[in-house]
Amino acid sequence: MLVNNNTQAMSTVQQIKRPDMDPANAAASALYSGALQAAQQSTFVPAAQKELDKATDRIDEAFAKTRVQLQSSTADVPPTGATSSARAEFTDYMSKSPAERIRQQLLKEQGLTEADVQTMSQEKQDAISKQVAERLKQQQEQQVAAKTVDPQAQAVKETLAAI
Repeated sequence: MLVNNNTQAMSTVQQIKRPDMDPANAAASALYSGALQAAQQSTFVPAAQKELDKATDRIDEAFAKTRVQLQSSTADVPPTGATSSARAEFTDYMSKSPAERIRQQLLKEQGLTEADVQTMSQEKQDAISKQVAERLKQQQEQQVAAKTVDPQAQAVKETLAAI
């Protein structure tokens, strides 16, 4: 429990309270005025805090210099075989359509390759194509569901964001 024996502060807090305010607003007003007065009265910063601020600034400066050095050194390094092959794989994957990605994932799950699928009978190839179409449809439905938000849920999110 905080007790303030400063009569000047007490009188200022009392003056800010208004009879037309509800108790919650009156309490908030009193707290705000007390915090405002405390901030106005304590304008000096202890020497230890100044030293701490200087040390923090030096640490931040050192991190910034290190980051700049790392960025410049990595920009000059040519890509190695591992990074260039990973980049090529990623670029190849991203250039595929969603249906091709789903097909690749499905074949990987079943332990098959495109060559294996080519040697299969037409019925089995059609079955794989049907599975790909079903997964693609499910994926699209999930994306639509994620974009479609229940109005009540949206109102709750906005209310919570406002708090």
